[in-house]
Amino acid sequence: MKKISTLLVLLFLVGNAHAIELPESRNVPGGVVVVPLYLDGQAMPSATFQDRKVMVIRDNNRWLAITGIPLKLKPGEYRLTTVADGKTNHYPINVVNKKYPVQRLTIKNKRKVYPNKSDLKRINAEREEIGKAFVVWSHNPEPPLKFDLPTQGRFSSQFGLQRFYNDSPRPRRHSALDIAAPTGTPVHAPAAGTVINVGDYYFTGNSIFLDHGQGLITQYIHLSKVDVPVGMRVERGQKIGEVGATGRVTGPHLHWGVILNQTMIDPMPFVRADSLERNQAYLEQVSRNGGRKVGGS
Repeated sequence: MKKISTLLVLLFLVGNAHAIELPESRNVPGGVVVVPLYLDGQAMPSATFQDRKVMVIRDNNRWLAITGIPLKLKPGEYRLTTVADGKTNHYPINVVNKKYPVQRLTIKNKRKVYPNKSDLKRINAEREEIGKAFVVWSHNPEPPLKFDLPTQGRFSSQFGLQRFYNDSPRPRRHSALDIAAPTGTPVHAPAAGTVINVGDYYFTGNSIFLDHGQGLITQYIHLSKVDVPVGMRVERGQKIGEVGATGRVTGPHLHWGVILNQTMIDPMPFVRADSLERNQAYLEQVSRNGGRKVGGS
């Protein structure tokens, strides 16, 4: 009996040795949803949501689709579609409402809120260039799905805020996590990836985009320094730049965005618990040492 019990434990451990770390599923606008696919075949299925290609991974003996939910998507029932072995299947995704808070910011450089004609020409050209990063799709059967925080600091602006600049009548949705830190604070890759875009843009300043595979892209914005060129492969924890205050900002911070199936989503479901604990310990140490709040949004 003891031998059988030991064997069962060993089989359980072997079966779960390659279990993938998954993001926390949140079926809200701006969230990420993990959908188990009930498929018998071994061939990798294709999946789409809202007419966009969706990440599919193998987790032990099952297929999973992982899709981002657009911030502008209204609550309701939607369908994720898969095609495998010539068969089409549909999986319901029930999106529930989430109310994001309002934030009001004052930008000293008014042209960053009300651009002139010359600025708009530049903005439109840059929007097209940045958009190319959103649609990058590289084959990676095991993309990283848990991240470290790319820098240490207080969270000055959460994802999804309805943000008003200089009392503008129309809000803009804040589609990233802002981490306030002094200029020059190192920024590290939260997971392995490839640099697919580096630029100095009107609104975002010095920016980096990393491709992690299957439509999972991360962005690092408002940097004071960029340490990596396009095409470079970076590893988890590798320094890629430094926190700054370039572009449209109220002070130095890292604007960290996560893109999945061309959709900006909340980075928090991807962040490792131990990374959050280390950041909290860092903030407490700064407070004990009499440090003052720095940075902006």
